[in-house]
Amino acid sequence: MPAENPHIWDGVVVGAGHNGLVAAAYLARAGRSVVVCERRPIVGGACVTEELIPGIRTSSGAYSLSLLRPEIWKELELQRRGLEVIPKDPQLFIPLPEGGSLLLWRDERKTLEGLRRFSAGEADGYERFSRFWDRAIPFLRSVLLSDAPPLEQLRTHAQRSGLGEIFRLAVEASAAEVVESFFSTDALRGAFVAQGIIGTAAPPREPGTAYVMAHHLLGSIGGIDGTWGYVRGGMGSVTQTIARVATEAGALIRTNSPIGEILPGEGVRLENGEVLRARAVLSNADPKRTFLTLLPSGAIDEATRKAIGAIDTRGSVVKVNLALSELPDYGAMPGSEVGPQHRGTVEICPSIDYLERAWAQASDGHIADEPFMEVFCGSAVDDSLAPPGIHVLSCFAQYAPQVDAETWPDLRERAGDAVVSTLGRYAPNVPGAIIAREVLGPPDLEARFGLTGGNIFHGEIVPGAIFGERPVRGWGGGPRTPVPGLYICGAGAHPGGGVMGAPGRNAAMAVLADLAAEEASLQRRTLPG
Repeated sequence: MPAENPHIWDGVVVGAGHNGLVAAAYLARAGRSVVVCERRPIVGGACVTEELIPGIRTSSGAYSLSLLRPEIWKELELQRRGLEVIPKDPQLFIPLPEGGSLLLWRDERKTLEGLRRFSAGEADGYERFSRFWDRAIPFLRSVLLSDAPPLEQLRTHAQRSGLGEIFRLAVEASAAEVVESFFSTDALRGAFVAQGIIGTAAPPREPGTAYVMAHHLLGSIGGIDGTWGYVRGGMGSVTQTIARVATEAGALIRTNSPIGEILPGEGVRLENGEVLRARAVLSNADPKRTFLTLLPSGAIDEATRKAIGAIDTRGSVVKVNLALSELPDYGAMPGSEVGPQHRGTVEICPSIDYLERAWAQASDGHIADEPFMEVFCGSAVDDSLAPPGIHVLSCFAQYAPQVDAETWPDLRERAGDAVVSTLGRYAPNVPGAIIAREVLGPPDLEARFGLTGGNIFHGEIVPGAIFGERPVRGWGGGPRTPVPGLYICGAGAHPGGGVMGAPGRNAAMAVLADLAAEEASLQRRTLPG
C-alpha cells in the first residue's frame, strides 16, 4: 500500500466533470490548495470531445451549450482564453411529417414572419409564449447562485410578487399544459413539449415537467435568452478551458486516479490505497454514488440513507453519435450544401401523442419504434471535428426502456436502429451514409461517465427534487451536507444539471466561506487574553 501523503489540502475534488473543474478553479484562484481526482484518463466527465473513429471527433455526452452561467464566463475569463460558442441560427429546424418545415430563428421577428405564413394563430401563440418566459425566467434565475428555499417558500414569494400563476405554469404544471396554453397545432405543441422531458423519465403530461422546460431556458448565448450554441472543438473545449484556468491558478488535476472512499472529516482514499488529507471534500459524483458507495458504512444515518436511495436516477436517454459520408438531405428542405436545416437543432417530435407513444413503449420495456430526437450536425459549423466531406451527427433520443446492464446489450443496437430509421424518414440518405455509429443508452452512460442509472442530471429535475429539496429535503438547497467537511459540487446539488457550472461555483463559495470562518475562529481562540 502506498505511503500516506502528509500534505493537507484545502480541498480535494472527486471527479473532473465541468462542475468539479469550476469548483477547483475558484478555490485555486482564491489561493487555496486543491487537487482534483478523476477516474478516467481525460477530464470533462460527460462534457468531453472524443474520437468516434480515428480522425473524426464528436461531443460524446453533452452536445450543446447555453446554461453556463455568465458569471463563470466573466470571472474565469473563458472568452479571453479562446472558448468559442457558435450560436445556433436557426435555433430549431422542424420538418413536418406531411411536408414542409418550420424554422425558429434567433431573431424573433424572422421567426414570426415564418410562423404567420404557417398560421397566424400560432405566430400569436409564439409571441405570448415568449413573453410568458420573459417573466418566468428572471424569477427562477434569481436563486441559481445561492442556497435555494424549499418549493413552497419560493411559490409564496412568487405569489407575493404577482407571479403566482406564472410560477405554477412554469414549474408545477406539465409540459403538455404549457404548450397547450399557447399553441393549437400538433407541430408547435410537439416541437416545444419535448423540451419538458429532456433527460427525464416522465411523460409530457406528468405534473412538474414544465420545470424541465424552464430549466433549459435559463441560459443565453450572445445576450439572447434561451438560445443554444455549438462549442468550437466540441464540448470538451469547455472543460479543457476550465481545467487550464484551474491548473494555471495552482490546482493539481490527477487523471487515472479513481476515488475508493471518502473519509469524513479527513479527506479521501484512492483505489490504489493512497490517502489524500483535506480540510474539505467536494464531490462531483452524483449523490447516490457519493453517499451510498464512496462513504463508509455508518457515515450517514438510516433516514439520510433512505432519502438518498429514493432519489430518482432512472435514465431515459439514448445518445446516438454518427459519422456520415455526406450531409443529411432532408425531404422537407433538400440540399447537399450546408443550409439552415443543418445549422440548428433538428426537432423530431410531431405531436404530444407521438411522445406519449414513445413513453408507453419504453415503459413496457420495449424500444420505441419512433423516438423523439434532437439532431445536431456540429461539423456543419465547425470544420475541426471531421475531415472535409465528412459530417458528425449527435442524436439525442428518448425514451430508453428501464432495463439493467445485463439486458441492455441485447437492446442497444435495436435502439440505434430505431433512431436511424426514424431519422431516415426525414432524411432518406442518412442510413446509407453512415460510416461510424455509437449508441449510448443509460447503462452505457453510467459505465462511461459514472452517472448512476444513466441519469444525465444526477437525479430528476422536477418539483420535489429541485430548489431547497435538492438533493434531498432538509439540507437547505445548497452544497453543504450533514457529513463533516463534505460538499456536493455536481449536478445533484442545486440548481441541477446541464453544463451550467453553478453547482461547482456554489460549492466553492461555500468552502471558501467555511474555511475562512474556521480560520477566524482558530485565530480568536489563539489570541492572548
